[in-house]
Amino acid sequence: MISSTDFRTGLTIELDGGAWQVVEFQHVKPGKGAAFVRTKIKNVETGAVVERTFNPNEKMPPARLDTRRMEYLYETDGNYTLMDTETYEQMELTKEQLGDALNYLKENMEVNLQTFKNRIIGVSLPNSVELKVTECEPAVKGNTATGATKNATLETGYVVRVPLFINEGDVLRIDTRTGNYIERA
Repeated sequence: MISSTDFRTGLTIELDGGAWQVVEFQHVKPGKGAAFVRTKIKNVETGAVVERTFNPNEKMPPARLDTRRMEYLYETDGNYTLMDTETYEQMELTKEQLGDALNYLKENMEVNLQTFKNRIIGVSLPNSVELKVTECEPAVKGNTATGATKNATLETGYVVRVPLFINEGDVLRIDTRTGNYIERA
């Protein structure tokens, strides 16, 4: 059991049947009355952020999040098949379960699948991925003093802003946390 006085940023607790991650916390000891812990906690399944106060003697169990290394295989009719790299067990996920990860997902890419009580709560990708440009506007001469950019469509269908020197067929490194162009690979 974790006491509310032991809260730290990033700590995951089980509360009201769900897994919550501590985003912010503050130990408050007013001049009058009992001390308390003011927190902002985020539901790891839904992403909802809630402010909540706890008594200092309140205890709750730590949330056990399981992470499995998976390999993305293929997509069929809106279902995305992943395979556990240790047991070779396959499972299908929907677009909703994958969320923004679809923008960067390539066949044979390794991802981490996070579960809480056998419910899928998210897919975490590497911090950056390399994707090929399939469609790109031609560069326009002039007006380059301000660091001009243009749209480029990647092999996954994701559209990203890139510098003017990028052409079709280039392989780019994209930050999966922000969705921004990093560099040519």
